[in-house]
Amino acid sequence: MNLPYQDMYWRSDDGLRLHARDYRAQPESKLPVICIPGLTRNAADFERLAPWIAARGRRVFAVDLRGRAGSDHDPEPKRYSVPTYVADVLALMRDREIPRAVFVGTSLGALVTMAIASKRSEAVAAAVLNDAGPEVGRAALARIGAYAGKSVPPMSLEDAAAYARRNGGIAHPHYTDADWRAAAMRMFRQRDDGLFEPDYDPKVVRTASPLLLRLTRPLMWMAFKRLARGRPTLLLRGAVSDVLEPGLVARMVKAAPSMRVAEIPDVGHAPDLSEPIARLAIDALLTESA
Repeated sequence: MNLPYQDMYWRSDDGLRLHARDYRAQPESKLPVICIPGLTRNAADFERLAPWIAARGRRVFAVDLRGRAGSDHDPEPKRYSVPTYVADVLALMRDREIPRAVFVGTSLGALVTMAIASKRSEAVAAAVLNDAGPEVGRAALARIGAYAGKSVPPMSLEDAAAYARRNGGIAHPHYTDADWRAAAMRMFRQRDDGLFEPDYDPKVVRTASPLLLRLTRPLMWMAFKRLARGRPTLLLRGAVSDVLEPGLVARMVKAAPSMRVAEIPDVGHAPDLSEPIARLAIDALLTESA
């Protein structure tokens, strides 16, 4: 199959082999884009967005955070944490000699993006925060905790699609059967026996611990303010999202008045970034960024 990307690998500071999809631009005339997925997701979530951005003259790296898809699992689960993910992405940038990039972060990826700006401000030229802010509501954490990291038996593709629909149907009410099969292909890996299983280490869910998120909330607010006040920043919100609630958006805008906000109607957590409103907003941010 003629894929629009090449698989690329780099080593983390602690020796893990990490993977990203590398979408080359022809010609490559602008700053590259680094896409970071959500808690249990992987680079495949950007399989529609990345080629669209690459066609605009930007090389795109869609990363698999450690413990996901093509990246090694960590033998020490305590290292599944935002600071570790920050170090991993900065290692990618060193490996590919990328001093600055535009970042697109979905959910956990948005938190990682904020933390990168706090750790190395000059590395982030602009940022898209997809349906996530410096804190997460209790209802959302309870919903995510009900399925993320839970053991599920190997299943057929149709059963995997049904599983994806059960957990994500509220967020994407307009998805067709074909859309849910495609979502399952992004979320699951196929085993040698033809059955499918989730494509992540269940231990990664420690990042979503309510206690941990509560303890780190002040730090994440500081990181968000540093990010959004220093560069073009776009906040995308699914209109029915329980992760990025309207009150939190209002507080974020108050803290960073120059940040742009775009709401995607009839979508929950998280927009898949194929929506026309999302594309228009991302295109405007990319046009503004070098």
